Amino acid sequence: MSVYYISLAALASTTLLILLLRPIAVKTGLVDIPNERKSHQIPTPLVGGLAIFSGLVMAFLLTMADGAALHLREILSFFGGGLLLVTVGVIDDFIELSPLARFAAQIVAALLMIFGAGVVLTDLGGMTLSGRLLTMGVFAVPFTVFATLGVINALNMCDGLDGLSGSLSLVSLTGLFLAAWLWGDVADVILLPLLGSAVVGFLLFNLRLPGRERASIFMGDAGSMFLGFALTWYAVSLSQGESRVISPAAALWFLMLPIFDTVTMMLRRLLRGRSPFSPDREHLHHVFLLAGYTVNETVGLMAAIAGCGVLIGLASVHWQLPELLVAGAFLLAGLGYFWMIMHAWRVMRFLHRSICRRRITSDRRRSQDPTYAGPERRSGADRRLGIHQSEAAVPVRISPPLASSHAQLSSSPPTLR
Repeated sequence: MSVYYISLAALASTTLLILLLRPIAVKTGLVDIPNERKSHQIPTPLVGGLAIFSGLVMAFLLTMADGAALHLREILSFFGGGLLLVTVGVIDDFIELSPLARFAAQIVAALLMIFGAGVVLTDLGGMTLSGRLLTMGVFAVPFTVFATLGVINALNMCDGLDGLSGSLSLVSLTGLFLAAWLWGDVADVILLPLLGSAVVGFLLFNLRLPGRERASIFMGDAGSMFLGFALTWYAVSLSQGESRVISPAAALWFLMLPIFDTVTMMLRRLLRGRSPFSPDREHLHHVFLLAGYTVNETVGLMAAIAGCGVLIGLASVHWQLPELLVAGAFLLAGLGYFWMIMHAWRVMRFLHRSICRRRITSDRRRSQDPTYAGPERRSGADRRLGIHQSEAAVPVRISPPLASSHAQLSSSPPTLR
């Protein structure tokens, strides 16, 4: 059976499981309850992660029946670590475990990846001036655990809008599969297209599609932790060893946006004397919302930004750019992202004016041509906004720093600290 048909099986399995699990979740209380930090208004089932993992398992069994040659230890480690994270994630969605319990599960999953499958960051690539490998030595295992926890929690922190975390994961999975298809052996990453198809099945219920104003299910901690684990697994495995497909520096670009967003938020909270793990509404997607973009527009823009990161990573491998240069460019881009978030008022002012300019142009064309329907399809209250209401605030609850920024879009810039 070809990868194409098995991928369709993963999509169909995930879709069917969501339809079966959604009413069960409502009856058992496995739902996300709205609060002051969340934008949804009614309890929403948290079965996306469980359906993605189960759909992947069902599709994988088809590959085994088809005689696919896969290493048993790697498979047991991957699905063992994934099962642990999904189980802990589902329990956390029920009773909200302590951060220590979640970190413990993530560490165990990382150790299964390292010692069970040998997927470990033994070097950082040619990060020296001479181009020689920068080996990790005794720091290989702790650094791999740290990187795994970082990516898992980065994806979890990005799960703030309908369709966002799933879309970013799909972009990264697609990029990693393309790298393996172009320069490696697709048989080594057979789970990537299956997992990507399972994520597509989830997005059919999580995106705000025409005729549906909100997501009907959420990913939950089970989904974000498992997808973060899978992305780390393949980013590491494809960038290590003599037969590596991509460099470690290029692998960073495949995970660019979750890494930038998480590191920036944690640094900003520390600079303001807060816990780096304290929740807030100051991520990049909140900036887009405050600037006037809809949820779907924000998700599309962020997926496009993540796609640019993937293209840079692929281009660096294709043209065999010096790894130190690739890593340096990633660091510079990260500093630019940090500056942008620290000066969110300026970014919002630029985005807000671009929105107003687009709407004014649309309004002028509509006045000249009554049949003109506008440059894009907008949803909800945005369609009812006229030119005289274009400065209205987006109806989301925001924290004081960004609230003051939005209030001063047309006045002197505030100082964000």
